[in-house]
Amino acid sequence: MKKIISGKVREVYETDEGQLVMVTTDRISAFDVILNSTIPNKGKALNQIALYWFDLTKDIIPNHIVSAELSDMPNLFAYDKENYQGRTILTKKLKMLPYEFIVRGYMFGSMWAEYKENKTFCGKPVEGEYVQAQKLAEPIVTPSVKNNEGHDENITMDRLRAEIGTEEANRIADICVKIYNKCYEDAKKKGLIIADTKFEFGYDENGVLTLGDEVMTPDSSRFWAAEDYKTGVSPRSYDKQFVRDWLIENKLNGVTPAPELPAEIVEKTAALYKECYTKITGNAEYK
Repeated sequence: MKKIISGKVREVYETDEGQLVMVTTDRISAFDVILNSTIPNKGKALNQIALYWFDLTKDIIPNHIVSAELSDMPNLFAYDKENYQGRTILTKKLKMLPYEFIVRGYMFGSMWAEYKENKTFCGKPVEGEYVQAQKLAEPIVTPSVKNNEGHDENITMDRLRAEIGTEEANRIADICVKIYNKCYEDAKKKGLIIADTKFEFGYDENGVLTLGDEVMTPDSSRFWAAEDYKTGVSPRSYDKQFVRDWLIENKLNGVTPAPELPAEIVEKTAALYKECYTKITGNAEYK
């Protein structure tokens, strides 16, 4: 077994059987900098929320999960529950597509910024009149290509079709919307609005299209509290906004070496992840 990735949040190991062990840490990043603080149990929240959605959507598309039980993993993980329980998964090793597929259900973020200027998004006209945070007539899929350096680049569906084929591009976009709609309806019953999210896909050893990475977590999605939602403003969200706001207020956004967060910001952020986890899974405590 060897470690092959040490990312902003995840440590990834390859097993002797050619599978992957992914450990979701409590690290937190903002403005492309890994901060010098951790958020207690953030990794458990992300991992267990993703497992909930993977299970809910497995009838739409297969996913990369093999097991979430430490007993099914190499001894390093199986014998160290304190460090790995609840935050570790065994997965298939996929041949990943070099794209992220963003599903947008609401006029917000970068889409709102461009729409305000010229009624377009990704260079294409947007039909209808919208205000900030308004629900779109239909969810839309906007792919981006993962660059080795710098930020991901938004691309058009036409470019995606040219690169991977019309049939495959349309199939993936259709799957993205189906996943989003199913999770959206489930979250809505629990007082959450999924404004947007992103998916990643790959092919397994048999060439089967498979959902990978993470799915519908506060780090990959924008969750809003339904009780506070209204158009024209930025709704209360379940993410690391406390962290971003503190960094901006103190002119530390993007600064290296990474700063430490005040205890109050750490506690508020941890509580927000926990609240989101409980709302989605129905569990009061992490497993």
